[in-house]
Amino acid sequence: MSNEQLLDQPGSRVIDLDIEGMTCASCVGRVERKLGKLDGVQASVNLPLESAHVTVPAGITNDQIMATVAAAGYKATVRAGRERTRQVFPVPASEPADASSAEQGGTAGRIGDRSASINRSPSTADDHMAHGGAAARLRPRLIVAAILTIPVFLMSMLPAFQFANWGWVAGALALPVVSWAAWPFHRAAAVNARHFASTMDTLVSIGVTAAYAFSAWQLAADPGMTGHQQDGAPMEGMGGGLYFEVASVVTTFLLLGRYLEANAKQKAGNALRALLNLGAKDATVLRDGVEEMIPAEDLDVGDVIVVRPGEKIATDGVVIEGTSAVDASLVTGESVPVDVGPDSLVTGATINTSGRLLVRATRVGSETTLAQMGRLVSQAQTGKAPIARLADRISAVFVPVVLAVAAITFAAWLLAAGPDVSDAELRAAFTAAVAVLVIACPCALGLATPVGLLTGTGRGAQLGILIKGPQVLEDTRTVDTILLDKTGTVTTGHLAVDGVEAFAPFSQADVLRLAGTVESASEHPIARAIAAAALSAEMLKDDAGGLGAVAGFRSAPGGGVRGTVDGRRVTAGRTGWLQGNGVTLTPGQHADLGKAEESGATAIWVAVDGEPAGIISLRDTLKPGSAAAIARLRALGLRPILLTGDNAAVAGQVAAAVGITPGDVFAGVLPEGKVAAVRKLQADGAIVAMAGDGVNDAAALAQADLGIAMGSGTDVAIEAADLTVMGNELGQVAQAIELSRRTLAIIKTNLFWAFFYNAVGIPVAALGLLNPMIAGAAMAASSVLVVANSLRLRSFGK
Repeated sequence: MSNEQLLDQPGSRVIDLDIEGMTCASCVGRVERKLGKLDGVQASVNLPLESAHVTVPAGITNDQIMATVAAAGYKATVRAGRERTRQVFPVPASEPADASSAEQGGTAGRIGDRSASINRSPSTADDHMAHGGAAARLRPRLIVAAILTIPVFLMSMLPAFQFANWGWVAGALALPVVSWAAWPFHRAAAVNARHFASTMDTLVSIGVTAAYAFSAWQLAADPGMTGHQQDGAPMEGMGGGLYFEVASVVTTFLLLGRYLEANAKQKAGNALRALLNLGAKDATVLRDGVEEMIPAEDLDVGDVIVVRPGEKIATDGVVIEGTSAVDASLVTGESVPVDVGPDSLVTGATINTSGRLLVRATRVGSETTLAQMGRLVSQAQTGKAPIARLADRISAVFVPVVLAVAAITFAAWLLAAGPDVSDAELRAAFTAAVAVLVIACPCALGLATPVGLLTGTGRGAQLGILIKGPQVLEDTRTVDTILLDKTGTVTTGHLAVDGVEAFAPFSQADVLRLAGTVESASEHPIARAIAAAALSAEMLKDDAGGLGAVAGFRSAPGGGVRGTVDGRRVTAGRTGWLQGNGVTLTPGQHADLGKAEESGATAIWVAVDGEPAGIISLRDTLKPGSAAAIARLRALGLRPILLTGDNAAVAGQVAAAVGITPGDVFAGVLPEGKVAAVRKLQADGAIVAMAGDGVNDAAALAQADLGIAMGSGTDVAIEAADLTVMGNELGQVAQAIELSRRTLAIIKTNLFWAFFYNAVGIPVAALGLLNPMIAGAAMAASSVLVVANSLRLRSFGK
């Protein structure tokens, strides 16, 4: 049963855990297996974030979940406010009820399941992702280890630094390194051993301890093995039975690798932290005519916020007074400021660049666009791509197998030496076994997928691209067809007057002014476009006085409007509306209307005092860059198809303008027909992506193999989609697919090299061809290289 199917069950919920003590992919696999043994529980554990995303059925408490993680050897805490439920259900006494966590009812299937309210504050995310703390804890151990290891290495490897009884000095210097400095490895190994488990720390701890103990035993058995010096010549055997330098160097390299990993993880998570910190900390509210500064988190819906030039808008809202240009680049990734005025919607964390605005708050706290973005990015980073499951399954059995291989290696070397084993042969067997333990640590396997995902989704957030989960990465690789809803996706969705045809004795100016005046009383998009054009024409006159008053106004949905302007009865609308109001149209006038519609325009009649006065044509305007974006989609191997409810003429004109072939147009499609269009393409064998922005697109977005919502659209469309672009340009859709594919490619590269490293390294070590010190350096380097490769995504789009 999938998470979404499980979440459909009454009373089921999702919680996020912070988990302490995980160090490698084996830890991840053990926690997931332990939680999975609870009936109905599904968990996705993320190593770099040290977190788990857990779907919990009714009847299982948070305390049971945390106890199960503790039984696996780790400490878990439920992140405050990060819980959502399918419906309100009785909460056990051990769990405080939180009414805000109840999910609101919604469209069935994926749409409703994703529309839950999840509280999350920036500070929570900051604390959760503060890998800088891990680096700070490792730094003193690394410094001490490095300082003490250098003389141990020099004494052990270079005769010039050897002196009488240097072995005892090396042993004394190495002791703090293999005990205190290596304590994180020993502690983790001990915790796991108590639960009859093993991880990469087990390999490191056994390898380092064995190297030091074997050396100490050798030195104790032969106290004089480094007790004399031959007049500037190398000491006999150079202390050949001692491996103090191996234990010290391996510990230092591994600490260095883990320290660099912690720093790299912090950089990988910087994008999400930066996103969540974009919000304004304070807001100026207007109460009873008095301005008052309050923390932004204390805002309520309905509060009126004063936003001066240069200030951040504290929360999502609607402008009630003032005009300005708003820089939304931090949220949408678009660099061009957006003009706003009364009734314009604005987003929290965007910047007011010019005029003073009064904004009424419509969303606050966890419901804001910024908070939703943070939730989506965090959930995506916590998830697990299908390709990651392979690494997890291998890592789950990897460490026990390596321990067995190391034991077999040691035994095989001794058997090969025969019944009389010399000291040199014993040392060779021991060296090979230790090298196997060290080279096999599966750090890179554990980091390959989550660090790539962490970086890719974080960079996406900076560009205004939200990837909802790791599965999306796989989907973007396979899609070959993309359905584009015309209105709001390819076009602006805003009609504009394209032309006016007047019938004698009326002039074009008369037709536009009279029609605009009567349409000004309507809220219909066509009416607004005509009124705006008429008002603009009036403002160009020297004696402009604006549009006049309308008397006796009446409108009919889908028909038109009528009213009296300057004592004249004006009727505007479709053919049936005019005929119903007693207006007779000639065949020639019908032909004129037909020509306008064939050109792709929306055309309406205008009649004055019962006589046809003219035809006004309107067109939906293309979004800038739509044609270039569709060319990019083709370059990505996608077949673009236009989907619209408009007639075939309108659809054909738009398709031709943006470079879509005539055969790839679905015109006259009703909202329910959009789902059918997706299903038809899927039945024909296409892997379909769908891009849209409206409520009527939501079902099709959910049906598609990959749903892409435009951020300028509705919440239900965004919730139904897999990818969301916070801007409103089609170019961002292509960019989102490019980023997803690039992230998947990086992850696959990481996994390949991680597998290749272990596949080659273990047999080489078992054959005795790899010094344990080199093995330790290689193991640390592999993890750092995997993380560094992932960090290349930070430059995507620059």
